[in-house]
Order: sequence, then C-alpha cells, then structure tokens
Amino acid sequence: MKRILFYRVSEAYGEFSNFAPYRVWLKDKSWPTSEHYFQAQKFAATDHEEAIRLAQSARVAANMGRSRQRPLRPDWEQVKDDVMREAVRAKFSQHPELAEMLLATEDAEIVETAARDSYWADGGDGSGLNRLGQILMEIRAEVRAARPAPLTRGETRSG
Repeated sequence: MKRILFYRVSEAYGEFSNFAPYRVWLKDKSWPTSEHYFQAQKFAATDHEEAIRLAQSARVAANMGRSRQRPLRPDWEQVKDDVMREAVRAKFSQHPELAEMLLATEDAEIVETAARDSYWADGGDGSGLNRLGQILMEIRAEVRAARPAPLTRGETRSG
C-alpha cells in the first residue's frame, strides 16, 4: 500500500497539517487554522477559547493549548478525537481544493510523521497511533461517498 507522509506545512502534503493556513468556520466564528480551533476547544466556553482563536499563529495557538496554566476541560480525553474530526471535516469541506487533494491520494495510507507525537502522529518510527492520519482517511472516505457516481457512456444527469 502506498503511504503518504506529511508533517511540515512547507513540505509535500503540508496542507494536511493543522498548521496549514486555511481558515475554518465553526461555532459561528472564523478560525485562522484548524489548529486554532482544536486547541481552543480544550477550553470551550471560557475566555481561553477566544484568546486561542485570536492567537497570531498556529504555533502560538498550539503552545497556548498545550500549556497547563489553563484549566483543561474535564472531558477532553473523551472528546478530543471528535473535536479533531470536526476541525478536519470543516477544513476539507470548506476548501474544495483541499478535498480534491485528499481524493487524489486515492487509497494511500496517510501518516503524520512526528517523533514527538505518538498519539496524533506515528511517533517518528511508526509505533504511534497516527490518529490524525486515520481521521484524514475517514474524511477522504466521506468526501468520496458524497460525490456523485461518475456517468457511464451516454448517460446524462437530470435535475
């Protein structure tokens, strides 16, 4: 099976990174990146959520969200995968060019490769859970399923 590795925004498939500069519209607000949204949801319905939304960059938002100087919502471990799925789904549904790029990966395994992350990424050596890659593949399947079936020869669409 073909594998697509990504991590840095400036490298191949960097658009798959949550740090990639694609705005998302969620919770009736515009978020500079999916990373801003994801990190802010650790503190949903608090002033910290808005402070992270307004962070100057995805890196700053990530650092703010990872700081334990802020009170992490008590259910975070139970909801974090769903929050990530929501952020990734918004990014790829709101940016058609990203959906096309995702579909162009066909059935390749998508892997975030990062030595310091064995939950969202592969841990750098393949031993990690690669949850972000798995969610990207889930969203790819959703995008594919939502597409109309290709027309067969001589067939036309009505409507």
